[in-house]
Amino acid sequence: MTIESDMIHVEVVYALPLEQRVFTLVVNKNTNVSDIIAQSGVLELYAEIDLAKNKVGVFSRNVKLDATVRDKDRIEIYRPLLADPKEIRRKRAEQAKKAAAK
Repeated sequence: MTIESDMIHVEVVYALPLEQRVFTLVVNKNTNVSDIIAQSGVLELYAEIDLAKNKVGVFSRNVKLDATVRDKDRIEIYRPLLADPKEIRRKRAEQAKKAAAK
């Protein structure tokens, strides 16, 4: 007979340009992403995080704040992009074209 624990181990991660913060928690398996992030303490340390604006994910897959997670999941809080990646690639391609034409 197997007894399944109601507790799971998860990580909450917030990456900045020069550092990455990892918070390790043990939470009830029914706790949603929003509550896990709140319990981690990351919101108190980084006032710029606004869960209404910042996207969150589990292992690079976007999830909603009311989602539940599994044991050993890694919840990631994403910072807003400073530049549109498509626009950067377009500009780089234009520059490469100009350089090749010379």
